[in-house]
This record gives sequence, structure tokens and C-alpha cells, in this order.
Amino acid sequence: MSVYTELTAHDIEHILSSYELGALRHFEGIAAGIENSNFFVDTEQGRFVLTVFERLDASELPYFMRLMRHLAQQGVACPDVMVRGDGSLIFDLDDAGTQKYGCMVSCLAGKTLDVLNQAQLRAAGEALAGLHLAGQSFAEQRENPTGTAWLGETVAQVLPRCAEVYGQAAVDVLRDEWEQQQAWQFEALPSGVIHGDLFVDNILFSGDEVSGVIDFYYAHTAPWLMDIAIALNAQAMLLGEHDAVRMQAWLDGYQHIRPLTAQEQVCLPKLLRLAALRFWVSRLYDALFPREGSMTQVKDPIEYEQKLLQHRQGSSIATG
Repeated sequence: MSVYTELTAHDIEHILSSYELGALRHFEGIAAGIENSNFFVDTEQGRFVLTVFERLDASELPYFMRLMRHLAQQGVACPDVMVRGDGSLIFDLDDAGTQKYGCMVSCLAGKTLDVLNQAQLRAAGEALAGLHLAGQSFAEQRENPTGTAWLGETVAQVLPRCAEVYGQAAVDVLRDEWEQQQAWQFEALPSGVIHGDLFVDNILFSGDEVSGVIDFYYAHTAPWLMDIAIALNAQAMLLGEHDAVRMQAWLDGYQHIRPLTAQEQVCLPKLLRLAALRFWVSRLYDALFPREGSMTQVKDPIEYEQKLLQHRQGSSIATG
């Protein structure tokens, strides 16, 4: 989403030559997020999104392409992957001697919002529940890229520098939370495809209705409840007095489509903490070990430290 790979009009025309999408009319970089290089591309047939993958291994890409096509065919409002003339879903390009890969996907209507109201939160919950149910018929599996092994390794990497930048109190919370999380198990929860990164910049709205869910490049197989926890933290929590009401609105929408099991209701407070911990650690790493890029955004780790602290104090949301 940030631009690390600079593309010229000639580059994009060359990429388009392997599709049947018409001639290039206009393109522009999308300056949001931190993972990939994205561009709006306008052709004779409409607007598309071109993505160049910066971190993902080429062997992982077919999973995401097939998942998006599957969900789109199941009626989920998500990008559909454009098929090249040879039937493939991925293009390659040479970036100053480095081989990179990318895709072209449909551009959905609607816009992202900085803050969701209660009606939009309910609609977002409904949309994620629908995505989970549609993903049940997707046979492929992908392991969690930010699971226990990644989390332990990254905690170990950030701890030595964390105190210097964020204070000893942050280090103490990080160590204590990681120790507690290692004692909890969530494997028996209902599982399937999860989006894995459903922040407000990855969900599109037309009014109060969801018009699309985008950016599936953290999707994997995991307990659905983890996806719920990620979305609640990202969409509903503003670290304010109305957080419990906002979280409940989101959950009401989700459970209108797929009610939580009794076990999920019991585990949700712990998963909210785990989700907050994962994103806090990820942001700590990006802040302490920044990457170079022509248009980059490093998100504030303190936001997720505060969300974790709030969850550690206890949650007042009801799930039944």
C-alpha cells in the first residue's frame, strides 16, 4: 500500500499488455499502509488496483489470488483477481535487477472511513461473519504468519530497545503479557479462513453499508474469533468512554449472521488481548527497525499498548 516500487507509465503499459483490460488512461500511487506498493490504474474498461508485493514470497501468492476469486464468486464484496491472457493470476516485473510479482484486481465502490458509527460497526460485523461462512468452502490452508513462533521471536527482538524508546513500564507489560499468553490455548475454537487485518482502511462503505473488504494478504487459517478480536480492536476501540457500546454494536452485527459458541464467548477477552499484543509487537518492530521507502507510514505502537492495557483491566462487553 505504501509505494516502495516506483512504476512509470511505460511499466504499467507493459503489465497491461498481458491482460485484456484496455489501454492505460491514468495511474497514481496509493499512499496508505506499510506492506505493498499499490496503484490505482484507469484503463478503457474502468478502474483497477495494481499491487506489487514487497514482502510476500512468490510461493505464497497463489493462495491469496485463489482465495479472493473464491470469495468473490461466493458473493463476498471483495476484489476479484484479473486473469491474464495466459490464464495466470500473477505478473512479474524486473525492478532494478530484483524480480518482483504483482496482480491486478477489480476496484470496488465506496470509501474507507477513519471512524465508524454504530450502524457501520454493525454492518462491518455482518460482513466479516459472511466472509467467514463463505470461506468454509475454500479448501486450501495457510498457517498463521504471526503465530506463536513469530510472536516469541519478535518480542525477543524488540525487548532490548523497547525500554530506551518506550520506557521500562512498556517492557514490563510486554514480558508479562507474553508470559500469560503462552499458557493459553485456542486451537479447539471454530476455525477457517480469516482476513487477519480488518482495520478501517481495509473496509469500504457506501453510507452505512459495507461495499467491500480489501487487502487479503494476511489471510490464513485460524480461529474465527481471532479475526473478530482483531476487528473489534481496530474498528470499535477508540480508547474512549463509548468503546463497550461500540464493540457491542459490532458483535451484534456479527452474531446476526453467525452466533458465537459458548466457548468463543468465554475466550473472547483473552483473544482481544492476544490480538492487541500481536499488533503492538508488530508496530514496535516497525518503529524500532524502520524500512526505507519513498512513501511509508509507521503506525504508532502506543495505541495498541493502550488497547492491551485496557483489555488487561477487564472488558465489559457482552457476547450472549
